[in-house]
Amino acid sequence: MKIHFDEQTQAIYIRLVDSKIVDSEQVRAGVILDFNAEGQVVGMEFLKVKDYIPLAQLKHVEFEIT
Repeated sequence: MKIHFDEQTQAIYIRLVDSKIVDSEQVRAGVILDFNAEGQVVGMEFLKVKDYIPLAQLKHVEFEIT
């Protein structure tokens, strides 16, 4: 999994698996899902994230496996 934050565009992209993207769908305002040929979600993009999350929190990521 890879997470990329672009300060200029205010977007976070989360790539779940390295699979070819064949389709994308905006599922709600500012949330775009990328799909592979099997219809599985392989990536997620969140736009204008600074409107919802303070910049300091965007620079600190925690990952937990339960």
